[in-house]
Amino acid sequence: MVESKEIAALFHLIDDPDNEVYGPVSDKIISFGKAIIPNLEDLWENTISEPVQERIELLIHQLHFKDLTNDFINWKNGSCELLQGALFTAQYHYPEMQPQQVLQEIEKMRRNVWLELNNYLTPLEQVNVLTSIVYNYYKHKGVEIAYNQPEDFLINKTLATRNGNAISNGIIYLVLCELLDIPVKAINIPRQFLLAYFDQQFEFINPVAHASQKIIFYVDPLNGQIYSHKDVESYFKRINVPPTTSYFKQLDNKKIIRFLLEELSKCFDDERNRYKMEELLQLAKLLDE
Repeated sequence: MVESKEIAALFHLIDDPDNEVYGPVSDKIISFGKAIIPNLEDLWENTISEPVQERIELLIHQLHFKDLTNDFINWKNGSCELLQGALFTAQYHYPEMQPQQVLQEIEKMRRNVWLELNNYLTPLEQVNVLTSIVYNYYKHKGVEIAYNQPEDFLINKTLATRNGNAISNGIIYLVLCELLDIPVKAINIPRQFLLAYFDQQFEFINPVAHASQKIIFYVDPLNGQIYSHKDVESYFKRINVPPTTSYFKQLDNKKIIRFLLEELSKCFDDERNRYKMEELLQLAKLLDE
């Protein structure tokens, strides 16, 4: 954006210690939208005052967040594609991230799995092919959820480092299943992010059956391990929770991304970053509306 007299005057007031002056100044700067970011970056490079640099950084962040909020509104009112939702979430932490590299990596993985699939494979054989490609060939590793490691929740970093927690690994697994027409979906098991292979034929013939009856087996996205119905029943007994129908219903993409945002927000539960926690929860709530 070409710097006008108005922008120059606003930038001159960025260091004003009076919040009653700075508040309207920051609001006006943000009203220009993302086009003003290069001007702010140039100002940051030519500023020696740390407090002013911090204000500039926060303004740039607010501009990115405003844009991202609009992206999420359009996403929830549009296609709700899981991969796009995961990319938007990653862009909160890495606003300059270019999605093309992620898309290319996902496509390479999809093609490698597709080459090994055929119409005669059983559900278990299909999943074994996918699991082998993801965890053996690409050597994706599962790490326990740690709220001091926000990168583990983000699809771009998980693909780059081959390390992800159950949620980020699970989203990659679900995206591949969606692209390959493998009926694996996320379900709402408490304290877990667990996937399930749904018997589409049974679901078509018995649409009102208990949700768990439509499931052939379960997949742990942390490492690709397969669980049986008996394994899941044992888990419910261990946590002393009755296995009601709602736990076995498929989670739609909005619920998955909302869960991702809520879990990612917990990485910023400290005084310095509390505003990030609040912003992520704001985005999560947006998907509820």
